[in-house]
Amino acid sequence: MLLTRASEYALLSLALIGESGEPKDVDTLSKQLDISKSFLAKILQALAREGILVSYKGAKGGFALNRPYDQISIMEVIQAAEGKPPSVFECSPSQSSCPSERAGSCLIWPFLNCLQGKIDGFLENLTLKDILTPENRCSHTKHEKQKSEN
Repeated sequence: MLLTRASEYALLSLALIGESGEPKDVDTLSKQLDISKSFLAKILQALAREGILVSYKGAKGGFALNRPYDQISIMEVIQAAEGKPPSVFECSPSQSSCPSERAGSCLIWPFLNCLQGKIDGFLENLTLKDILTPENRCSHTKHEKQKSEN
């Protein structure tokens, strides 16, 4: 699966942390997002391990962004939250990850691998700033724009 709840919660947490401008603790974030404190703590720790967040201890401690919004790619957030790169299908990253071990004769693997590459490139170039700034958000796909023009 490309994105799970872990990725969703990671992105939501980063948005709230960045918006506040000061460290946010797990208790506050879990209440704001209405999610499990222990699950969120694991996600935030993973983000801190990967250098996306920095952790502060003490009464006014919590988590803060380690870099500006525009220097945090969505790909690195997903990889940190999921513990692995996203994949469209189990086999799409490489022929060696084919669950049926028949990748060499699979007629659709080249397409799946190409699709995976395009998604990876998109996520690597998309930043947290891009998804949090209203004028930068994707409003229509190229196909939808062409339909509306006709």
